[in-house]
Amino acid sequence: MDHKTYREAFDQIPFSADFQERTADLLRRCARESEKENKIVKFSKTKKLAVTIAAAVALLVVSVSAALVWLTPSQVAELHGQDLLAEAFEGPDAIVIDETVETGDFAVTLMGLVSGKDLDTMNPDPGNARTYAVLSVRRLDGKPLDNETFDFFHYTMTPLAAGCNPNAVNNWTLGAFASGSAENGVYYYLLDTESIEKFADRTVYMAFYEGGAPNNTIFTVNDDGTIDFCDDFTGVHALFTLPLDSAKADPAAVEAFLEEHTTGWTNERTPVEDGDYVIEEQKTEDGVNVTIRPAGGEEPEDAPYTVTPEEIAAGTPYAPEEAAERLIAQNERMEQHYAEGTMSPEDYARWKEEYGPWLEGLRNGTIAMVLLENGTDYSYNVSGEDVN
Repeated sequence: MDHKTYREAFDQIPFSADFQERTADLLRRCARESEKENKIVKFSKTKKLAVTIAAAVALLVVSVSAALVWLTPSQVAELHGQDLLAEAFEGPDAIVIDETVETGDFAVTLMGLVSGKDLDTMNPDPGNARTYAVLSVRRLDGKPLDNETFDFFHYTMTPLAAGCNPNAVNNWTLGAFASGSAENGVYYYLLDTESIEKFADRTVYMAFYEGGAPNNTIFTVNDDGTIDFCDDFTGVHALFTLPLDSAKADPAAVEAFLEEHTTGWTNERTPVEDGDYVIEEQKTEDGVNVTIRPAGGEEPEDAPYTVTPEEIAAGTPYAPEEAAERLIAQNERMEQHYAEGTMSPEDYARWKEEYGPWLEGLRNGTIAMVLLENGTDYSYNVSGEDVN
């Protein structure tokens, strides 16, 4: 029997209603067990039959659905130990999207989202509604993605809202938490933000792209307030429109939100910064957890500062040995970040190159450290050259 005839015959086989779910569970179990156990197939007189069955199973996996081994949003939540959230993704308030955009080397699929209160025990926000969304990324060439080779920090998944500047409504202003993890060659994002249902009377998007905080080199705002990627943005990017229930909109809450977060926007290219935010990274057994939150006027720890001589004079100087102790404590934090994998080898090498001379300078008095009025430690060469 030729392959075409075989395939046509195979496609006529009827399957039970729960076939896909049962097969998916079986394939997932086999995938996990294969890491623990080597399978051995013995060929005997039934060799021809055995080969036929194997071929049928292989064809079944490929032809019925390549997505059989994909996780559902509920299963992604379970991977993160979020049982309540997993239940919510199976409940009546969950929104199934399953829309895919092919971009660059990837197929990006927004799988679904759900909003509600008290669903997350990892990043609890008691009494406040949150929105949770799951997105998957796979390579178009079929090569599997894993936690080591996929650069989670190189991409952003964020909500946006029409009529609101991209720098006003995004992960950074919505107090988002993002988690990423690979499973069976597919990379999954779990995003947790302040509820976006209040924007539901306007067009609300979920954007995925290569880059950091939204700016006018990535997004453009049209005259009617809708948002698109810039025509010349060449990075990986996908923009999904969310089917939210407009009855859940809260215009008063949106007005209050925008009063706090709206800043100027222009489509004309201007030098832009990534914004005033803090990113906290933590690797876990399941992947990487990232907290992205507004800085609230506070600079991220260990960020560089440039201050005026007047600000230095108004600060409180540290004694040389006390300043050295504070730098040693900072070095211990850097050691821990590097050990946990949240600091790159390049940044760690750069830090180590600067640390020794810096410490020596604090001890011999050629470098001074002061506590600024904003609560920040600041070091400088007594000759006037900045150290940090």
